[in-house]
Amino acid sequence: MTTVIAGILMLGVLVFVHELGHFWIAKWCGVKVLKFSLGFGPKLVAKQWGETEYLICAIPLGGYVQMLGEGGGEQGEAAELTEEERKRSFADMPVSKRLAIVSAGPIMNLLLPFLILPISFMVGVQMPSYIEQEPCIGYVAPESNAATAGFVAGDCVVTLNQEAVTTWNDTQKAFVGAAGDPLEFQVERNGELLQLVIPEDNKSLEGMEALGLLPFQNAQVGGLAENMPAKIAGIREGDLILQIADQQINSWYDLRTVIQDVGANSVPVLLERDGQQLTVELVPEQREPEGAFLIGIAPLHASELKRFGFADAFAEGAKRTWELIELTVVFVQKLFSGSVSAKNIGGPITVVQVAGQAAQTDLSAILSVLAFISIQLGILNLLPIPILDGGHILFSLVELIMRRPVSIRIREMAQQVGMAMLLMLMVLAFYNDIVRLWG
Repeated sequence: MTTVIAGILMLGVLVFVHELGHFWIAKWCGVKVLKFSLGFGPKLVAKQWGETEYLICAIPLGGYVQMLGEGGGEQGEAAELTEEERKRSFADMPVSKRLAIVSAGPIMNLLLPFLILPISFMVGVQMPSYIEQEPCIGYVAPESNAATAGFVAGDCVVTLNQEAVTTWNDTQKAFVGAAGDPLEFQVERNGELLQLVIPEDNKSLEGMEALGLLPFQNAQVGGLAENMPAKIAGIREGDLILQIADQQINSWYDLRTVIQDVGANSVPVLLERDGQQLTVELVPEQREPEGAFLIGIAPLHASELKRFGFADAFAEGAKRTWELIELTVVFVQKLFSGSVSAKNIGGPITVVQVAGQAAQTDLSAILSVLAFISIQLGILNLLPIPILDGGHILFSLVELIMRRPVSIRIREMAQQVGMAMLLMLMVLAFYNDIVRLWG
């Protein structure tokens, strides 16, 4: 419940920023704003302040700014208005002002990350230690895309689809541009360069790990389960496992195989703790018939806190914002061209879930997720689909070219088509959310 509430609040912030853009520019252009609403449906809170009614409504999945002379209704575009009212009617404003008002919402969403990501970088960003390291493979998951392609532990990625990569972070960036295409890796193995190909039917958008490629991970204990063999034996967080029975442990990925080989037998485990070696005895436990043998430990994921000074934080924030905008645009292009599966579309449940999880961590994570979702919201609203801001922008551009407004009838028909498209998109997004939730 906490995750849901936190996610809704974060989504509400982004909706508020979006609608505030429309509201500010409408006021600046002299348009009368009738309503400013966060959410849709039944009113929960309503307050009349000046000529505008401010609302919070029951369905927290969007919002709206209603202006005099906009849309249908008693005070809509076809309403009979006095001469004084027409001076403040949205429909009677020059097309340039209408364009500015409609564009302001998504533009605010795209500008917000330029303001909040620098704060995140000044506060400090917790980053996995391996992210800026050379992309050398510590483990290849059996039966994964990578295993089928011929990857082995120790391979170091040199290029991805002819693009040079020097860090794990570089590979993540390259995947969006390569979505829907085969992945052609050049890897270095024992001083020799090899070409390995993963077919286009892959999970590259989810990162290297989804392909079955993981970085090197020490067998260092980061967490212990209660009432499990490791904790009972006296193993502590931070201990480095060196050997189990007579099997040397070189990485975290060796543990599973060795523990299964040991089975339900008592074995000595050689540890390193604070520079000293010690040995404990434990018996792996099988909690389900035919299930895996477990000792109840989790790995220590090494990370580092990176902080930037004022000027560097703004430079890094701007760079990161631009990268996210580029990646989102490429993703949308690939989605509409069919190169990326529609299964990758996430809906409100995913957004609330991701935002809620971030809200329970730290300020840097909250700001990073807000920035990412804000960019997606901004670009989504710029799509030329009637009923979205992008559709209104398209009608205004047509009006500029044709020197006359598009007829109300055509716009109403287009908006009905746009509404149908949006509903289908929402159904698909909700379906994907539910599949992920229960999958």
